[in-house]
Order: sequence, then C-alpha cells, then structure tokens
Amino acid sequence: MALIRWEPVPMNRLFNTLFDTPTVAAAPARRFAPATDLIESDSHYILRADLPGLSEDDVNVELNGNVLTVSGERKSSTEDRKGGYYRVERTYGSFRRSVRLPAGVDAEAITATFDKGVLEITVPKPEQAKPHKIEISVGAGEPEAIEEKAAA
Repeated sequence: MALIRWEPVPMNRLFNTLFDTPTVAAAPARRFAPATDLIESDSHYILRADLPGLSEDDVNVELNGNVLTVSGERKSSTEDRKGGYYRVERTYGSFRRSVRLPAGVDAEAITATFDKGVLEITVPKPEQAKPHKIEISVGAGEPEAIEEKAAA
C-alpha cells in the first residue's frame, strides 16, 4: 500500500497566490489612472482629480476646442532590496483623462488649484444664447424698378 500525502488544495492555492511572484507574462498590466469627479453647479463645472504623490509640476491641464485634458506622470521610486520579500502594489506611469465640455466655454476663465494631492479645475458655464427679437418693418416704400439693358 502506497502512502499518499494529503494536501488541502484551497489553502495551498491561497498561499501560492499570496507569496509566489508571478512571471512577467502572467502579471496583469496595471496603469495609473487617477480617480476623477465631475460636478455641475448652476454656474460652473468642477473637475476634481486625486493625484497623490504628484506636484503641480507633474500635471498638465489643456483645453483644445471644447475638450479639457488632464495629463501627467507618476514616477516610480523603486529601491533595490536584497534578500527578503518585497512587494509593490502602487501603480505608476503616465496618465491622460479627457472631458468634453459644452461649446462656448471661455478658456481664459478656467482656473485650476492643486492642494494636498487634489487637482480642482473650475470651468464657468458658457452663457446661453438669448433670443434676439428682430423688428419687422411695414410699408418700407415702393420696390425699385429693375431695368434691363439691351444687348448690343
């Protein structure tokens, strides 16, 4: 009779996934994508983006046409550790988030502040087109006569 070693499969699988380092091919591609909120008030749109670990120099805000784009890069600060276990869960890399704004936004009136890792962009809403009444004149006089020139 042969002895078979009993292994509790779920526990082994749990410990293997926690402590085994995946190969590069099996590692999921993770990108840094900041969480953003878009808030609409009566007179403004407010975009807030969480950018922990970045400074205002690491972030670009652009308006092209009616598309507002926030881009930048979170750089990796890796350190070499010899021996022991080292795990990195924070993501890094370049990011780009775009929001389409209504037509007519005044680019000069947009403001941006950066405080404690939160970027806040305030965009005033464009003025709504107001109806313009056109006066109709009555009895403007007799129409001018159109004269035809004879061909020579």
